[in-house]
Amino acid sequence: MEFERYLDALASADPTPGGGSAATLVGALAAALCAMVARITAAAPKHAAVREAAEEIAANADALRAAFLAQRPADEAAFGAVVTAQALPRATEAEKVARTAALQAALARAAGVPLDVASLALVAFTVTKRTAALGNPHLGSDVACALHFARAAFDASVENVRVNHHYLRDATLVARQRTMLDELEAGAAKYEGEIRALLAAAS
Repeated sequence: MEFERYLDALASADPTPGGGSAATLVGALAAALCAMVARITAAAPKHAAVREAAEEIAANADALRAAFLAQRPADEAAFGAVVTAQALPRATEAEKVARTAALQAALARAAGVPLDVASLALVAFTVTKRTAALGNPHLGSDVACALHFARAAFDASVENVRVNHHYLRDATLVARQRTMLDELEAGAAKYEGEIRALLAAAS
């Protein structure tokens, strides 16, 4: 889908695409910026010492961008399944039971996809840190933008996991995912601090 068409769809009254889908694109932007910085750095003679590292970062960032984009339709399908389940009939007891089962399964998937995106966003932090470590001061603002986009993708994804937890009845699943979120958030905070220190040192 062309970007302008996507924005039109995002702005429409349809429930999908929504915030989770948009988060995948924000994460892809972070990865794309890292790839750009790495490629420019790799091509600069004065940064020859980090050329090999820069080329590897560019390749890793490209793969990460593709991974984010692959999660966009997954997120839209997951939330679409929730909407479909909510619309199921519930006039009889049997229909209520079937609807509840379908809705709980859809909610579990709707929480699982953004959790996967949050994990990708943590990878984006690591790629951004490696990009910052290349030490190209002329592209520091681009690396900073990549950091902001990685953080936005992460926070948005975490929010979409948590909102589904309000309706999930599987306490074991919710507890496991909350533990994973805590670990991811600790990692994100650590990497963000390290990236900011690298950017400050290079400026």
